[in-house]
Amino acid sequence: MLRNTIKAKPMKSLIKREIYMNRIQPFVGTDLVKVITGIRRCGKSVMLELIKQELVDSGIPSSQFISINFENMAYAHLQTAKALHDEILKRAAEKSGKLYLFFDEIQEVEDWEKCVNSFRVSLDCDIYITGSNANLLSGELATYLGGRYAEFVIYPFSFAEFIELYSLSFPDSSIQNSFQKYLLAGGMPYLSHINYAEEPSKQYLRDLFNSVQLKDVVKRNNIRDVDLLERIIAYIMANIGNAFSANSLSKFFKSEKRKVAPETILNYIKYCCEAYLFSQVKREDLKGKQILASNEKYYIADHGIREAIFGTNRRDINLVLENIVCLELLRRGYEVTVGRIGEKEIDFVAKKGGDKLYFQVVYLLASEETIAREFGAYDDVQDNFPKYVLSLDEIDMSRGGIKHMNIRNFLLSDEWN
Repeated sequence: MLRNTIKAKPMKSLIKREIYMNRIQPFVGTDLVKVITGIRRCGKSVMLELIKQELVDSGIPSSQFISINFENMAYAHLQTAKALHDEILKRAAEKSGKLYLFFDEIQEVEDWEKCVNSFRVSLDCDIYITGSNANLLSGELATYLGGRYAEFVIYPFSFAEFIELYSLSFPDSSIQNSFQKYLLAGGMPYLSHINYAEEPSKQYLRDLFNSVQLKDVVKRNNIRDVDLLERIIAYIMANIGNAFSANSLSKFFKSEKRKVAPETILNYIKYCCEAYLFSQVKREDLKGKQILASNEKYYIADHGIREAIFGTNRRDINLVLENIVCLELLRRGYEVTVGRIGEKEIDFVAKKGGDKLYFQVVYLLASEETIAREFGAYDDVQDNFPKYVLSLDEIDMSRGGIKHMNIRNFLLSDEWN
């Protein structure tokens, strides 16, 4: 259902991020470990609070909860598996009935996998953990839990979620004006606390970016050449949505008198993706039905961070709109690739279950040449799955069975999903 107007809502402490709650709810109360991941400050801790509220609303007393945020220095003494294990067993002995364990930023605990698995097998408990690294579920955890977990990736606010908070501060803002703000501010939840003021918002996003870079990339991966990492990140941020290879980036650095092996570049990019700073989107040969091994595209977790660092979102509007659409597809649970068919490329092929959708994204269909290019991208696609061209044009230009949608309407609508 399309939301056509922005209405002020009564003040409330939390947005009920229903797209995620609907996915998590079937697993509440089960013996599967619920693992909530995503970039730092995207709202993972809030998801834990929402889950607690759901449990309380269902009749479970909060006295059965044990919650620890490992970024809080008060719990620094619990950052080993043994110390955490002993503390939880001690608290469990003081309670009766089923326990509900909530561990925020669990990656700060050394060998945390061992004690979480021990709790799962030795206590009557329901476990929820959050972390800011995709490797949370690799290696030992997969071995210890043997598939007994469910993972949920959280993203910064969608445009619909952004509006829900933004309209509390600016109830008279139109959808168009709100979208202009979203293009620059992005969707990091904390911005509502500083009333979306421009300079404080940029400072917060720059500090957040530095924190992700330092804590989740540099320190976690023991990176010594921080200058090289910063150059790689800057290159990707400037070129979101543009295909490139590690070899081409290596040649670019060589032109700047820096000798860097393609393998090093690939590792640094992988570390950034593991910290959820970037999402990698692979290219798919639609005729051969195979994933291509090179020239992937990368999209940033929050386009507001890009604006805070570079200040070029208005100038690079085509790239930013593409980034926003890509993140919306990922947020809604689609597997996303870039489609190639012959010499033509389709911005996004989105798959979920047996469904498939195609998307072309452009700022404006401002000329016949642009219209022919965007709609013509589908000329050789022979299947009957829905095909879309998304732009900021207000007039519906659908033709030849290809649907045209305004990007704002696309972001606020459930009808295509």
